[in-house]
Amino acid sequence: MAKIRPFRAFRPARGLESSIAALPYDVYNRQEAKQAVTGNEHSFLRIDRAETQLPDEIDTYDEQVYRKAKSLLDEQIEKGEFIQEERPFYYLYELVMDGRSQTGIVACASIDDYLSGVIKKHENTRTDKEEDRIRHVDTLNTQTGPIFLAYRDRNDLRELVARNKVEAPLYDFVSEDGITHRVFCINKAGDIEQIQAIFKDLGNIYIADGHHRCASAVKVGLKRRAEHPNYTGDEEFNYFLSVLFPDSELMIMDYNRVVKDLNGMDAVEFIKKLSEIFTVKENGATAVKPTAKGEFGLFLADKWYLLTAGEKLRSNDPVKNLDVSVLQDYVLKPLLGIEDPKTDKRIDFVGGIRGLEELERRVHTDMCAAFSLYPTSIGELFAVADAGLLMPPKSTWFEPKLRSGLFLHSLAD
Repeated sequence: MAKIRPFRAFRPARGLESSIAALPYDVYNRQEAKQAVTGNEHSFLRIDRAETQLPDEIDTYDEQVYRKAKSLLDEQIEKGEFIQEERPFYYLYELVMDGRSQTGIVACASIDDYLSGVIKKHENTRTDKEEDRIRHVDTLNTQTGPIFLAYRDRNDLRELVARNKVEAPLYDFVSEDGITHRVFCINKAGDIEQIQAIFKDLGNIYIADGHHRCASAVKVGLKRRAEHPNYTGDEEFNYFLSVLFPDSELMIMDYNRVVKDLNGMDAVEFIKKLSEIFTVKENGATAVKPTAKGEFGLFLADKWYLLTAGEKLRSNDPVKNLDVSVLQDYVLKPLLGIEDPKTDKRIDFVGGIRGLEELERRVHTDMCAAFSLYPTSIGELFAVADAGLLMPPKSTWFEPKLRSGLFLHSLAD
């Protein structure tokens, strides 16, 4: 059902891969990005966030930023720091974190599959964030950040991946955060044909991470179609750069919440209100990391509490049954008055990669209380997407993060 095809990748010249590879552009604010590229003239973040190469007074979305990104990429290509394959290939991208390995197939997915719902989403996107990447892709004529896609595991695809990982990798390095990155090239005609056939038969594919990059790539493709009314559908702008992972290998981490105040209540009153909804157990100074669905940790007034939801809070609706929804629907909205977590300045979100210590730190500095959650599962993500529904904001935190700059997809035919 899905059209997943190989492509002529631009990729780093051997020996430069570890210095070029960069975390996604949207994990940094401007100052963090500027600091991250300091001392590394090859970092792809310089291209993904080209404002780091311009004076601070120039707006992040100024036209100069996109022109600078293009000149930086053109310069690296001219220097031979990126090379382009002579033929279309697939690649394998393996990431190893804390001994756990996940391997995805690097390919190009069809914008028509996104538009028809073969590729399913679970989040809404913001127009302003889309517009930034639309301008970036359109100016560079290149997609620079892969979309993280997931599919239901299959034995035949798993065997093909394992067979190709026996070959020597193109790249094999450990990034500063301790993640091992390995890249393999799938260049045998039989394997390429088999991958295309398997995905055509596979069924739905799901956006795990990168909704804004995906929506932006699709809109650039539609823009190019309007500019080329005689397009055939085979042009590169009809496809977007992706890495497709089997669901069995993926890990979603907790995505926790911190709030600025208790909506006029003191700690005692708030705990009393929570006790009417959850089973509440005080845990003292020992941090609470939920071990099962329906468990929540609360850090308040230098004490941790374990909150356990009863069956009455459960729902057959795949969105309302998410723990992030239970917290929003029974605590954040009715008790704390946080109607819209996307816009309310009284709430912030902390990825599980930062640990529970970060929740305590935030409460000791700029927040009043913190909630630790049990991670959303990949099965729950699939269920929401299959129902045509959307998750609440900040429901999933995937680790490890895919690096940008290892694969570039040119829109030039």
